[in-house]
Amino acid sequence: MLSPQRFDAVTQLFFDVSGIRLGEHKRPLVVSRLQKLAQEKGCPTLDAYVDVLLQQADPLEVVKVVDKLTTNETYFFREPQHFDFLSELLGRGRSAAGDFRVWSAASSSGEEAYSIAMLLADKLGLRGWEIIGTDLSTQMVDSARRALYTLERARNVPKPYLKQYCLKGEGKYDGYLLIDKPLRARVHFQGANLTQDLPEIGQFDVIFLRNVLIYFDNPGKQDIVNRVITRLKPGGYLFTGHAESLANLNVPLKAIAPAIYAVR
Repeated sequence: MLSPQRFDAVTQLFFDVSGIRLGEHKRPLVVSRLQKLAQEKGCPTLDAYVDVLLQQADPLEVVKVVDKLTTNETYFFREPQHFDFLSELLGRGRSAAGDFRVWSAASSSGEEAYSIAMLLADKLGLRGWEIIGTDLSTQMVDSARRALYTLERARNVPKPYLKQYCLKGEGKYDGYLLIDKPLRARVHFQGANLTQDLPEIGQFDVIFLRNVLIYFDNPGKQDIVNRVITRLKPGGYLFTGHAESLANLNVPLKAIAPAIYAVR
C-alpha cells in the first residue's frame, strides 16, 4: 500500500523533476511501477521506500523513479499523416544549405526516430541528413541506442523498409529485429528535459513533439513549445500529436495542416 501522504510526496518529486503531474487516477500505475524499486532497495513497504527516497535524496535513485513513472507508449510510423507530409516535403527538393536535420524531442525507445530515419534514407540516401532523439528517461535513451525491437512492435513498418533497413534476429534473438548499422549511424540519442534548459543540439528543419503536451497544463504546454521552437530553422515545421491542440496557447505558430505548424 501507498499512503495518501507518500503518494503526494513521490508524485510531487516526479513533478519537480519532469514537470508532469500525476493525479490520483494514476495511483495504480505509481504503485505497480515502484514495487520493484522498493524490493531492490530492501524496503518492506512502498511507504518505507518513499521515506528512504526522500531522506537519502540519492540522484541515481531519483533517476530510477523518473524512468519507472515516465509513460513510454510508442510504435513505428505512428500517426502516418506526419510521414506523408515529410515525404512530400522532401520531394519538393531543398534550397537550404547544410544537412536536413530532424529532432524527435520525446523519442522514448527510438521507434519514432528510426521511422523518420527510414523515410529520410529512402528519399535522400544515407548522406546529408541527421536525426537527434531526446528523452527524459535515461532507460529509454539506452534502449533507443540498442535499436533492438520485437517483430510485433515493427508491424507498421513498410515491408520494403523492413528488408532494407532491419536485420531479422536468429537464435536467442528470434522474434526480434535490429536496425541496420548504417541507419543507426545517422541517429543520435541523448537525455533532455523539455521543461528545463535544452542541451546544445543545434537547429532543425522539422521537430517532432508528439504526444508530450497531453501531460501538461496550458502554462506548461506554452513553456515547452516556446522553448522547443527556438530550435526551428527559418521555414521549419513543428509536428504535434493529433490529440494535442495549441489553440489556447499564446505561441507564434500557425497551423498549416492537422497537428503540423509553422512559425508565423
